[in-house]
Amino acid sequence: MIEPITSSTRDAVRAFFIDAWGTPEMVISTGTYDCATLDGFVWSETNVIIGLVTYVIREDEIEIISLDSLQEKRGIGSALLDEVERVAKQHQLERLSLITTNDNLGALAFYQRRGWRLARIIPGAVDAARLHKPSIPVIGEHGIPLHDEIVLSKIITT
Repeated sequence: MIEPITSSTRDAVRAFFIDAWGTPEMVISTGTYDCATLDGFVWSETNVIIGLVTYVIREDEIEIISLDSLQEKRGIGSALLDEVERVAKQHQLERLSLITTNDNLGALAFYQRRGWRLARIIPGAVDAARLHKPSIPVIGEHGIPLHDEIVLSKIITT
């Protein structure tokens, strides 16, 4: 069941980020975010969060800050993305954007299959973020050195 994040789910959202990532803090080139305080949606089953998306609304776009699904191949991530796209349409925004890292090959495939496009690469952005948040690993998924951010975007069609 998908529901918006509310004051009554904030503690569970914070616990989810701590369990999944060690902290709700996200450091990316667009800023430092406490993901547990952001707008978003949760997918929960028997009062347990198994999927979560957070975002910020900017002047002309929604930037997705985090998307997590604990059970792949069930449509959870896609359904959460659909909810954020619905919010963008409600606000008459033309674009969604997000940032991932150069090692996140699964995410790059996931988003591109859903109409997202590679918009730009920010060389050294993860290295810069690591200065603020030393817990960011040096080696990422698949043994790939973790250095750069990749910005993806999706144009909203009405």
